[in-house]
Amino acid sequence: MADNQTLTVYDNKIQDYIKLTAEPASQSLLAFIKDIADGGRVLDLGCGPGGAAAEMAQCGLKVDAIDGSQKMVDAAKKYPGVTAWKATFHDLPKQPRYDGIYANFSLLHAKRSDFLKHIRACYCALFQRGIFHLGMKLGTGEKRDNLGRFYTYYSVDELTEILVGEGFTVKHKKEGEEMGLAGKVEPFIMIKAYA
Repeated sequence: MADNQTLTVYDNKIQDYIKLTAEPASQSLLAFIKDIADGGRVLDLGCGPGGAAAEMAQCGLKVDAIDGSQKMVDAAKKYPGVTAWKATFHDLPKQPRYDGIYANFSLLHAKRSDFLKHIRACYCALFQRGIFHLGMKLGTGEKRDNLGRFYTYYSVDELTEILVGEGFTVKHKKEGEEMGLAGKVEPFIMIKAYA
């Protein structure tokens, strides 16, 4: 189930989130786009207001974008070439449909008890050799931030073990720190893996 409190925060803070994510495309997004064949179909999983999905579409990819927040979906729908609808992590297709899945700081809102099945669902929704981008905050435990959003934290080793255990081949990892919507600088990791 989606965490309603987290979704309410995103609904209420959408303008702040649009400003936060309105920067030029990140290197990780550009690398993801480059790895997908021209005209490939991708899923922006937890698309937020759609900035990344729009960049993918502008680069010629066929883009599906889903988010649990209707306001985020409405914002993403405004971009040409982006097909967006309201859905949760539980709603991924059961068979291969995508050349790439971009899960950038979205699956960190899933409960630890659900995370493995979501990773498995991403694997099943990708074609063989499909690209999986996973952005997560690093740490331990489950908690809410000062805005009320629910987070589950993992270590680099935990995430690697989970991905490999579900059949992914991990190709690249990049760690860093970043200021988030809650105004706090936190460590993160971005992982590129192949199905």
